[in-house]
Amino acid sequence: MRLRLEDVGSDDVVARHRAAYDGAAAADRDNHVKQHWKVDERAAFLDRLRAAEARTLLEVGCGTGQDSLHFQQQGLAVTAVDLSPAMVERARAKGLEAFVRDVRALDFAESTFDAVYSLNTLLHVPNAELDAALAAIRQVLAPGGLFFLGVYGGEDEEGVAPDDVHVPPRFFSFRSDQQLLTYAERAFEILDFHAYDDGAGRRFQALTLVKPSPGAAA
Repeated sequence: MRLRLEDVGSDDVVARHRAAYDGAAAADRDNHVKQHWKVDERAAFLDRLRAAEARTLLEVGCGTGQDSLHFQQQGLAVTAVDLSPAMVERARAKGLEAFVRDVRALDFAESTFDAVYSLNTLLHVPNAELDAALAAIRQVLAPGGLFFLGVYGGEDEEGVAPDDVHVPPRFFSFRSDQQLLTYAERAFEILDFHAYDDGAGRRFQALTLVKPSPGAAA
């Protein structure tokens, strides 16, 4: 049985994720071979960034910095943030500008970045806090800027996964397509949405979002 947010509390969710990713997970992440569909999603977003002449990018939930490094090597000025100090240290070792940040408190000036990229990070944010997280991302994104949001989902279910391989077990918020789109459209314009089976029986949801320009409706 999953432990729900009301059973553990928001502070516990943050603490368990930091501990889980500071542990063995940090060393293991650099050894993961990135699945082809993740590479394809990243390449498609990069094409959009080039078409939009984006120059600055923030990755939210950078892990060890693999995607951030790729974007930096493609000519973007990249800033990376993660909840885990161990992950951030590994990102910095790759030559990245990286900081320990909670997605709800990014601590950057308004409209700092032309683009934001976040892969499988916001699925750890409880539903009760997702609006605040999306609002924080919107604040640091420039008007007209692009935001790639990729998460696992498919059904409305959240809680601590009892069979998680990480220690301590992590909290997940899985959302149906409609639920995720409802959250997204409260803060952004939806440029693209698609979902597919990742080959391991999990549904992956990919959104490309746009921060409305001044005067436009969100």
